[in-house]
Formats: sequence, C-alpha cells, structure tokens
Amino acid sequence: MERKDRITLKGKPFTLVGPEIKAGNKAPNFTLVDQDLNEVTLKDFQDKVKLISVAVSLDTSVCDTQLRKFNEQASSLGDKVAVLNVTMDLPFAIKRFCSTAGIDRVSTLSDHRNASFGENYGVLIKELRLLARGIFVADAYNNITYAQIVPEATDNVNFEEALKAVRELIAKGKAA
Repeated sequence: MERKDRITLKGKPFTLVGPEIKAGNKAPNFTLVDQDLNEVTLKDFQDKVKLISVAVSLDTSVCDTQLRKFNEQASSLGDKVAVLNVTMDLPFAIKRFCSTAGIDRVSTLSDHRNASFGENYGVLIKELRLLARGIFVADAYNNITYAQIVPEATDNVNFEEALKAVRELIAKGKAA
C-alpha cells in the first residue's frame, strides 16, 4: 500500500509505504536491530507502555533534538514505559551518536536491515528509503493510543501530546 504525497521534506512531496496506523489499531510487529546488532521485536517490550519515536536520521538537528528530549523525559516515566527511537541509521552510527550525546535511557534501534518497522507502521519514505518523522504510543497490550506522522519532515513532533498520552496510560493502569 502506498500513500502518495503524504509528507513533504523541505516542501517536496513524498510517498509513504504501508498502512496508516491510527489510535485504536493494534501495534504491528517489527524486527529492528540494536546498537550491538541484536534483533529486537515488539515482544521484547511486552507488558510495557511503548513510546516509539521515529526519526529521519540522527545526523539532523531536528532528529537530534527529538531523541535528546525523549531521553530527558524517559526516567520520569518510570520502568513500566519503554521509550524507543527508530531510524534507518546504521547501528554503528547510532552507537557513536548515543555515546557522544549521552543517550542512555532510550532504546535506539535501526530499521536499516529490512525496513519492517517502516513498512508495518506506514512511515517508510518510498523514494528515499528513510523513515518519516512521527510518534506512536501503545499500551501494555499493544493497542495504539496515539499516532502522529509529521506532515513536513523538518518539523518537530508534538512532544507534549505524546508524553500526555503515555502519562494517561500510566494513570489508567494500562502499564502492566
């Protein structure tokens, strides 16, 4: 499934591959790679609220800011919340970035190997083989409660709304 002209990057329209994931959908599975080249799936975060931050590349200022902000907030969310950051960056570049930037509270993961996250969550930019900027929040039972794909890839995600969605799940006891 392709969604033509769904996002822009510096004003130029691009096509997203995959379904449009919305609140109320089940979180699709994925296979990502961590900094040590280990495969990671949705099941690895079972029984936790998941805040999934999706970024184009950590080598851009907006993506850098996005990861740093969620890293700052991660400890205040508690151990019932998994904060993930997904890009197409190579695991080696992610590891280097995180060690330099002091990122230590977010699971930084790469979709470079097979783009399963991008395709399953509908954020794979067809023309660039990069991921569109966005946020997904899922409860401990993998129900999506918040989804945002930023229309212009150089704009920031809505940090406040995403964090509010996570805190509401914690308050409602939707974290195991």
